[in-house]
Amino acid sequence: MAARRSRAAAATPVIGFLYFGWPDKNLVATFHKGLNETGYFEGRNLGIEFRSAQNDTARLPELAADLVRRHVAAIAAPSGTAALAARAATKTIPIVFNTAGDPVQMGLVSSLNRPGGNVTGVANMHMEVAAKRFGILRELLPNAARFAVLVNPNSQNAKSEITEAQEAGSAIARQIDILTASTGREIDMAFASLVQKRTDALVVGPHSFFRNRRAQLLSLAARHAVPTISYRDDAEAGGLMSYGSTFDEYHQLGIYVGRILKGERPADLPVIQASKFEFIINLQTAKALGIDIPSTLLAIADEVIE
Repeated sequence: MAARRSRAAAATPVIGFLYFGWPDKNLVATFHKGLNETGYFEGRNLGIEFRSAQNDTARLPELAADLVRRHVAAIAAPSGTAALAARAATKTIPIVFNTAGDPVQMGLVSSLNRPGGNVTGVANMHMEVAAKRFGILRELLPNAARFAVLVNPNSQNAKSEITEAQEAGSAIARQIDILTASTGREIDMAFASLVQKRTDALVVGPHSFFRNRRAQLLSLAARHAVPTISYRDDAEAGGLMSYGSTFDEYHQLGIYVGRILKGERPADLPVIQASKFEFIINLQTAKALGIDIPSTLLAIADEVIE
């Protein structure tokens, strides 16, 4: 009996979950949902080793190396920065990423349709929607002179985010202020700068750190009456608006990890790309900010929170 239990334990795969910030319980729950749909349940027939860099990029290489030393069956890396650290640590253990950037440009895969190597994942296209977000802000505030974007300078995609924002500003003929923050204190400083410059609205960049700091960002936006556009979860929690892909990237992350555990190769699994996007407006927040949402925006909204 003891021998059978030992063999069963040995047969249970263990995966790594390498996170740049702190794993959000709701996002981890959707990751589990994807795993469950492929037949894997943590604590029953799967073990998960969570590793968090706590927003410190310098910690990622050692955390990735630790997972490799533990011979995990696969590594889930829900950010481009974490995925690059995992890829640098191993060329054999399968890696499944979720990134806002272009995984080909980042060097994670050789192509989207045929990734090659040991890496595949989800490209959520958050960066590519920058122009649309700024366009929405222009329609919301047609007399506004300047907008801002909040970027994490530690992100692998920081330069690309800044370029996208500047190009979007040129397209709508608006001044775009670049604000950077990688700590809670720097978020406070960014809002102080935003208020001092009388910036009219804010786009929150696509980074896990800002999701972890949702409460702080929403509190500051409400205190200073700053209209924001960011993620769906933010709009549901009290942000003014969100625009982004409709699929849940953490769910897809879990599904791909499960498929790999069943024997599929990352090299043969195409990178999943967002193809449908949704626009959400929180009317309660608009009322609190004293903003009248134009009928043109209400007409195209996929969801209005009243």
